Amino acid sequence: MSNTFTTKNLDLDDPNHPKDLKAPYLKLYSLETPNGQKATIYLELLKLNYHLTRLDIRTNVQKEPWFIALNPNGRIPTLSDVDSNGNQTKISETGAILLYLGEKYDTERKYYYGIDDPLYWDQIQWLTFQIASHAPYHGQAHHFIKYAPEDIPYGKKRYLDETERVFGVYEIRLKENNGWLVGDHLNIADIAAFSWINIYNYIDIDINKWPSIKAWLEKIREIPGVQEGLNVKEHEFKH
Repeated sequence: MSNTFTTKNLDLDDPNHPKDLKAPYLKLYSLETPNGQKATIYLELLKLNYHLTRLDIRTNVQKEPWFIALNPNGRIPTLSDVDSNGNQTKISETGAILLYLGEKYDTERKYYYGIDDPLYWDQIQWLTFQIASHAPYHGQAHHFIKYAPEDIPYGKKRYLDETERVFGVYEIRLKENNGWLVGDHLNIADIAAFSWINIYNYIDIDINKWPSIKAWLEKIREIPGVQEGLNVKEHEFKH
């Protein structure tokens, strides 16, 4: 799912779209899941003004035609950026959302390395690792351990083992790179990994096995804006 530019504002098909929400605006369709928190943490860190539309994915609202028009994959989060002329840029997939926000809105490059920075590709590498190698295993571990309708020991063991293997990769990187995944401070790669690793105890992972990850988690939790991004429930856009 890549950056899609449209002239028709598809947000207007949302049955709950606020009537007083006028362009220009940022609107995020999301929920307090690890993937959703990637976007809300970055939005809060950047102190951006945005409207959050919470989608209860248990009801399959994300499969309704109006939302499929926004995101054909029917998943959250999805970001809508509407300019002053009403033209819409819609972005889905968490990596794309983080890169889009970084390129367009992180103008001071606080949490994002631009294409001309020597660390740009390091950033892309670790962000891609989280999306492709971490989140799928971790998500499947959650499924088989907590939600599968039948007990499948093989599925539980396979995905928990893979999740812990990935934690080991992060541990090595954090030791080698002085406590950050990229550069010397919080980056979008850290944000992406943090939202998932932060719920390690949901499947009874012993975080003490990885002291560098434990210290990394603790220092990220203390950064202003992170808790707001984790706990955001309703976020109304204010002109």
